[in-house]
Amino acid sequence: MSVRRLADEALQPATFAFTKENQAWAEKKMAEYPPGRQQSAVIPVLFRAQQQQGWVSRAAIETVARLLDMPYIRVLEVATFYTQFLLRPVGTVAHIQVCGTTPCMLRGAEDLRHVCERRINHEAFETNADGTLSWEEVECLGACVNAPLVMIGSDTYEDLTPESFEAILEEFAAGKGSSVKPGPQIVRQFAAAEGGQTTLLEKPTATRTYKPFPPPPAPADAPAAAPAPAAAPAAAKVEEAAPTKPGRKRGDVPEEAAPALKEPRLAPKASVEKAESERSKADAEAKADGKPNKAMRDDATGAESPAGKIDAGKAPGKPRGKKGSV
Repeated sequence: MSVRRLADEALQPATFAFTKENQAWAEKKMAEYPPGRQQSAVIPVLFRAQQQQGWVSRAAIETVARLLDMPYIRVLEVATFYTQFLLRPVGTVAHIQVCGTTPCMLRGAEDLRHVCERRINHEAFETNADGTLSWEEVECLGACVNAPLVMIGSDTYEDLTPESFEAILEEFAAGKGSSVKPGPQIVRQFAAAEGGQTTLLEKPTATRTYKPFPPPPAPADAPAAAPAPAAAPAAAKVEEAAPTKPGRKRGDVPEEAAPALKEPRLAPKASVEKAESERSKADAEAKADGKPNKAMRDDATGAESPAGKIDAGKAPGKPRGKKGSV
């Protein structure tokens, strides 16, 4: 992306003011946004200023900033970012923007640029002798499938060759630019395949014409379909799924296929008295009287173990420093 700066001070007008019609248009555009969000209208309002003046001057940027209650630097950032905003005076009839990004470059954008250098001016943004035409190279214009292309005003002219592009320039130079059809300059509808439409050739109608395909008729000599066998009992299915093993009688349900619940679903819960008696019985068998079990600590490692009584739990053979030594 090329660096975009405002025009020299010698080209800048002293003031800028919207016409009465454009002022009313800008205020209506601002009212389309919620209260306090009028800055969202900066692009359309700034473009309206360009349409009135022919390009975007410093005074126009300052006027838009005051109208939208925006810092001047923010409006300047918008104007210098988008190539749709022209930052210096251009041709009075047409300013040609040549797309120079990769798809257009591969399809002949360099040849279009050479046409501009030869027919308009060798330098970008410089007008021709009559002051009616100017040109510049810009980034992607958003119609890569129809490359190469140029933009003049708000219209794009696509699928160009040096010859067809030069013919378009002649029409604009003669003041007949409105007679040139925008869009693809070859036999193509929008971005469809070159040469014309090849599918969906019938025009759509209001009536529905789709009907589902009926099933094909059965052959006359085809035998009648056999009736479906009756569903086998569940026990038979289980027997087929689990073959008989040694020691198991045929018809028994295998253990892996048996229900997971071993008792009725609504079996009563154990009472509190039964649970307490079972806990007391388990405590008695384990001789649990609430005191530490010494038998569990004899083999422990730590200060309370027999080893801890010898070297306070330190590993055997580890030297012990004297008290106060480092």
